[in-house]
Amino acid sequence: MYEKIKNDIVSAMKEKDTLKLQTLRGIKGDADMEHINKGVEINDELMINVLSRGIKTRKESILEFEKGNRDDLVDKTNKEIELLQTYLPKQLSKDELEKIIDDVFKKVNPKSEKEMGLVMKEVTPLVKGKADMKEVSSLIKDKLSNL
Repeated sequence: MYEKIKNDIVSAMKEKDTLKLQTLRGIKGDADMEHINKGVEINDELMINVLSRGIKTRKESILEFEKGNRDDLVDKTNKEIELLQTYLPKQLSKDELEKIIDDVFKKVNPKSEKEMGLVMKEVTPLVKGKADMKEVSSLIKDKLSNL
């Protein structure tokens, strides 16, 4: 994944695609910083974490841009999100996500909303990078509130 991003940075330079170039350089820089600061190996798991964090940050930025009526920045940020999502594994559909959560509920058998952490601990490795964790959390909360 890291190599693909590096290659795509070169392609973006040749194509003079500034949005793609800036976005990918930022993600590569984040991965490099994580590698240096935490001493972790640059692998697909690290890249999924960095990409997910980048997407999450951009989604939060969109909310602020919308409050400020900055449609130009909203459009630009949405394009960045679309670009970054192409590097993540195929996203799970809502049905697939609900099935995974149901399976974890059968395994963990939570009794109350206080066991949210136990359920999240089991679900997270199964869906990390394949689903929006905010949506996952919301689905789990709904399911726990209906116990």
